[in-house]
Amino acid sequence: MKNSNPSFSFHPAGWPFITAFACVTLLLLFVNCTAFFIGVILTAWCFYFFRDPVRVTPLRPGLIVSPADGKVVLIQDVVPDAELELGSEPRTRVSIFLNVFDVHVNRVPAAGTVTVRRYRKGKFFNASLDKASVDNERMGLAIKLSGDHSKAGETLGVVQIAGLIARRILCDAQEGQQVETGERYGIIRFGSRTDIYLPRGVAPLVCVGQYMTGGETVIADCASDEPARTGEARE
Repeated sequence: MKNSNPSFSFHPAGWPFITAFACVTLLLLFVNCTAFFIGVILTAWCFYFFRDPVRVTPLRPGLIVSPADGKVVLIQDVVPDAELELGSEPRTRVSIFLNVFDVHVNRVPAAGTVTVRRYRKGKFFNASLDKASVDNERMGLAIKLSGDHSKAGETLGVVQIAGLIARRILCDAQEGQQVETGERYGIIRFGSRTDIYLPRGVAPLVCVGQYMTGGETVIADCASDEPARTGEARE
C-alpha cells in the first residue's frame, strides 16, 4: 500500500513496460533513425505514465479526497452495483476520467476498513462514457469509514474501471485491511476511470469539468451540511 521509499518516483508496475520500451528502442537504433526517434518518445511517455508523485493529503476527520487524478465527467444519483453491498438506495456517484497523460496511481478516499473487494470482468468501452460504469471491467471496494465525524461507521464505494486502452487493474487493498486517507492502493494501466459512491446524505463539493488531484482534492466533507456545489466554465 504505502511506498516504502518516498523518493521513489515510479510505480513498480511500470518497470517491466519501461524496460521493454527502452530495449526495443535501443534495437531500433540499428534499424532506422525515424523508428528510433519514435521509440525514444514512447519510452519517455512510458516513464511519464508510471510516475508516482508524493501527494499532500488533508487529514481533518470527515474529508473525502479524490481517489484519482483526472476530470470529473459525471455526477449522478444512482443505485450502486449490488456486489459492493452498499444497499439499494441511490447514492451520489462522482466519476473521474483519467486520460493517458494523467497519474494513474489510485489513492484511498477516506480512512476506514475495507469490507468488500470485488472484481468483475467486462468490456472496454471508452471510460468517459456513462455506460463504462456498468459494462466495463472493474475492481470495486467498499470502505467502512472511521474517524471522529457523523458518518463514521457508514460506507463509501470506490471503483477502478478499465477503459478503451486500459487492460489491467491492480489493487493492493484486501478485505479486512485498515486504510488511511490518501495512501496508495492500486493503479490502472493506460487510460481509465474511477467512480466514488459517497455516503448517503453527503453532497459533492466538486463540479463536472473540474480537474481532480488524487489524494489531495477534497471531493466531499462528512462534517459539512453544505449543499452540492454548482459551477460553470469561464474563460
